[in-house]
Amino acid sequence: MNVIRFSDLIARGLVTGQRVFIRADLNVPLNDAGHITEDTRIRASVPCIAMALKAGAAVMVTSHLGRPTEGEFKPADSLAPVAQRLGELMGREVPVIANWVDGVTVAPGQLVLLENCRVNKGEKKNDEALSRKMAALCDVFVHDAFGTAHRAEASTYGIAQFAKIACAGPLLAAEIDAIMKALAHPKRPLVAIVAGSKVSTKLSILQSLAKNVDQLIVGGGIANTFMLATGLPIGKSLAEVSLVGEARAVIEAMKARGAAVPIPTDVVAAKEFKADAVATLKAAANVADDDLILDIGPQTAQALAAQLMKAGTIVWNGPVGVFEFDAFAHGTETIARAIAASRAFSIAGGGDTLAAIAKYGIEREVGYISTGGGAFLEVLEGKTLPAFEILQKRADG
Repeated sequence: MNVIRFSDLIARGLVTGQRVFIRADLNVPLNDAGHITEDTRIRASVPCIAMALKAGAAVMVTSHLGRPTEGEFKPADSLAPVAQRLGELMGREVPVIANWVDGVTVAPGQLVLLENCRVNKGEKKNDEALSRKMAALCDVFVHDAFGTAHRAEASTYGIAQFAKIACAGPLLAAEIDAIMKALAHPKRPLVAIVAGSKVSTKLSILQSLAKNVDQLIVGGGIANTFMLATGLPIGKSLAEVSLVGEARAVIEAMKARGAAVPIPTDVVAAKEFKADAVATLKAAANVADDDLILDIGPQTAQALAAQLMKAGTIVWNGPVGVFEFDAFAHGTETIARAIAASRAFSIAGGGDTLAAIAKYGIEREVGYISTGGGAFLEVLEGKTLPAFEILQKRADG
């Protein structure tokens, strides 16, 4: 994918003394007191900002935070807590600038945080007038917010259209590289794990991957629907009966290519959905009418782990069981540890997936951990993300 990279601009001396506008993803969770509860996104944004400052740029950074109403700024929408944490991480004061669209004064070597960009009228609709005003603030626009790459908004797309130079920051560039390595030019076999509660939310992803992957591992409620499609009983487990036909079509599409959707041969079931429910191991064919399938069984988990150990590339989206409950976490842990031990290049994304990675402490063993939930899913669907599209256009002149 041909995009201009911020690191290349710096190497060519094109950033020194320039006004640099960085669209970061600083949308961190806050508690009721307005304090940050988890700062991963802020820490991940520091390298790009530090690069710009080291290069002698005048640096403006903005992000959305929460779900503000356009044109109606409230104190709860302020990036002030983010500025404080960013200042702590960078060892400097980070002033927050409100009402910045019509002009910002910032000198080379200075850093300012521009107040919540989603408060600006026309942001979400990618208003051209707003986009042009943003573009006029800078000499170089840097998109470094992969979590917003699937949205065409004024601060992500419009500004990239009209800025003198539009480029990808280090976070976005790393996502592009990982996605291309995993999906565009994968080392085979390519194994995808797609899990979640509903087939309907990931049907287009399953259909897209079925055209490309060598093994399509399904988990959670999705696996239950696929079990139904092959004639297996699932008791009162979560499933979507209306989509059994679509699940069967995915299985057939894979089979036609000499690929496969492995179906569980054993499961861990319970009579009720709660952490202290009695877990019972059963053959997949022996699930009772009042059973809830809450995890794959050890036989299935080991078979899938063996496939993962032979993979060349692994794409992982979703735990294969209710891993939050220890009695039903063994399947997900087995899968996670196999991915960690595999020599395959692995890319993982999605909130629950990241939680599983953290739970089993395998962050360093996963090839690339994607920071964008919705954007990651749209890539798996085979969609071209708006951010990638506009940055490619600008790179191609």
